[in-house]
Amino acid sequence: MNKKELIEKYHVAAPRYTSYPTVPYWKAESFDIHKWSKAVVRAFDKSNSEDGISLYIHLPFCEDLCTYCGCNTRITKNHGVERPYIETLLKEWQLYLNLFSTKPVIRELHLGGGTPTFFSPEHLDLLINGLLKDTEVHEEAEFSFEAHPANTTEAHLITLGNLGFKRLSLGIQDFDPQVQLAINRIQSVEQVEKVSDLARKNGYYSLNYDLIYGLPNQTFSGLGDTIEEVLRLKPDRIAFYSYAHVPWMRPGQRRYTENDLPSPECKQELYELGRKLLKEGGYVEIGMDHFTLDTDSLYQAEKNGTLHRNFMGYTHQYSRLMVGLGVSSISDTWDAFAQNAKTVETYRELVNEGEFPIVKGHALNNTDLLIRKHILNIMCKGYTNWTSLEKENDVFAEGIERMRWLAQDGLVVLSPYELQVTGFGKRFLRNICMMLDARLWESQPGTQQFSLAD
Repeated sequence: MNKKELIEKYHVAAPRYTSYPTVPYWKAESFDIHKWSKAVVRAFDKSNSEDGISLYIHLPFCEDLCTYCGCNTRITKNHGVERPYIETLLKEWQLYLNLFSTKPVIRELHLGGGTPTFFSPEHLDLLINGLLKDTEVHEEAEFSFEAHPANTTEAHLITLGNLGFKRLSLGIQDFDPQVQLAINRIQSVEQVEKVSDLARKNGYYSLNYDLIYGLPNQTFSGLGDTIEEVLRLKPDRIAFYSYAHVPWMRPGQRRYTENDLPSPECKQELYELGRKLLKEGGYVEIGMDHFTLDTDSLYQAEKNGTLHRNFMGYTHQYSRLMVGLGVSSISDTWDAFAQNAKTVETYRELVNEGEFPIVKGHALNNTDLLIRKHILNIMCKGYTNWTSLEKENDVFAEGIERMRWLAQDGLVVLSPYELQVTGFGKRFLRNICMMLDARLWESQPGTQQFSLAD
């Protein structure tokens, strides 16, 4: 089977594996808040004294809808929503503080969205000081936030920098005006350069740029020009994502049709072009979708075998407990997941009644934990191995047996007790992990749940 045929064969819907089990396969009916509280306490007692905990804060508001976006957002130009939402976030955090036996040690804090820079610097200051007032900050803590280049001011950078933020992620996607018009994401090279320069001037030591391939109206020349500008600005890391076309979940994507999108073959060629240009520009491919300079912490983590992946994406740090605050946020205790309400109204109502705003969750059983470990190894190391005892688990053994299909196609090298992703297979990490995904194989959905793998 030639390369083109293999690309077509593996152009199927697949999860991104920021968790296992993936959200559509959680057993929510057997989950309750009491179980969740106990899982949080267990994870806190294990992680707080060792590595500290992670905090993810979801700030959902945006002034305009970016039509490509798959995140949970609320579109509004009314900035009167800022303070009430922050007050609710702090009340939710207090619910977790009530569970903890000692002061939490914050190892990692990330502001995602939505558009965190929708919020004024003054309100962000109120939020972060409110979150940190009853905590300790780990000496190696890293604070990061996502920002829109078109509305990020020096005041944002100074305020958050003074609060300990030194990592910044800018959503660029593509500089081509025709692509930007289609996805309603308008920012110029000059705006990105200005924010990048101001960030570095104010002590930010890590800049990430998000790029996407497979967008409507995207061309080889346009993507090439975008990457040429990115290489000139030289961020520390680049996330080069595949566009996820899921209009049945994100109606904003109906602004364009499949006819405006590159074909599967063309999309793969866009990826190959971007990958080639980034590597020629001095970036190293890390895990899935990520490229870094060899001075970046993700590069060092992959070299050291400590790269980790969670709901925030790749990180060089591991915290057993990750608390997600805000609308739709997901929390992780390693042996359980919980997700908050997806609307601002329900979220605020539950928190203001003194309840955790959790609407679904999943407690992992021993088989889940085993599969989760190996999927994480594949996503972070491109390699995993197992013991004879692990292979006695019938569900896991079935997953290994399915890997033989991929070995025949050259995506993996499989031996009795280990698996190595090949250089060609690295672009198909999602497909590889699917072979182990027992819950997906047990209950194939009647409708498409995920974006296409490439």
